[in-house]
Amino acid sequence: MNNITTPKIKEGFIGQSIIVLTNHVKNKVAKHPFYNNLFANAIGYFPSAKHHNRVRKNGVDEYIFIYCIEGKGWIKINNQTIILTANTGYMIPKNTKHQYGSDETNAWSIYWIHFTGSYAPTFYHRFTENKEVATNIPFDENRIKTLHKIIQLLEHDLEDEKIELAHFKLISFLTNLCYKNTLDYNVQDRIALSIIYMKNHIKQNFSIVELANQTSLSVSRYTELFKLKTGSTPIQYFIRLKIEKSCEYLNFTNYSIKEICQEVGISDPYYFSRVFKKQMGMSPMQYKKTYC
Repeated sequence: MNNITTPKIKEGFIGQSIIVLTNHVKNKVAKHPFYNNLFANAIGYFPSAKHHNRVRKNGVDEYIFIYCIEGKGWIKINNQTIILTANTGYMIPKNTKHQYGSDETNAWSIYWIHFTGSYAPTFYHRFTENKEVATNIPFDENRIKTLHKIIQLLEHDLEDEKIELAHFKLISFLTNLCYKNTLDYNVQDRIALSIIYMKNHIKQNFSIVELANQTSLSVSRYTELFKLKTGSTPIQYFIRLKIEKSCEYLNFTNYSIKEICQEVGISDPYYFSRVFKKQMGMSPMQYKKTYC
């Protein structure tokens, strides 16, 4: 993993962003009663960080969060090697010997934060459920935007207002990470409510945009979570509900195919028959003869 003939680079990657607070600013933050409970002393983004390698024999008096969004890398800590791949992260505790680097054949792209303050240990323990493996972090564009915003706030004149905003953004970012299971559970509730909404409006037809708007999620996030919960896209699932409802009508009514189509919001009987056969393995009439 670490061939001694391979060049080792601490930083200096094309397209990188890196902010390191001066000691003067660090002291200012540490003494401020409003935001000294949590602050980023350094933050950055290293894209395609080939040959990236960092060794700290005594660690640092800060917690380090590494968030891999592409590629692959590793962290050596406490006689263990932690592998990071896309959409995973790891927190290194303060004052702990460690080494980390990018995979030589699939260089990682990472965001990283050095943070400290009285809240820092709590966030570390909340995030680090298992110290032996990296933590999965499902991709969320808002997380990336938050990190970029923190970098933007800290890269210019550090007025009190910008320091305060960076403080709140960091709390928001770490809270989202540490309580993601709870947050995802609440989002999953939205998916369950979306399915109920479909069932209650089986006669209607909705676009993917309309369904996503009903949950207050983006189309991409809504579709991702819906597939995670059901194994189907929202539209595929809605059609399946329509076919299941049509089976009820075939079982318990004398409705014609045309009438059933009207009840489930499918205007074309020929399309209905094709979709029904694809899902049920037989035509509507064959189903009625077999099961009704």
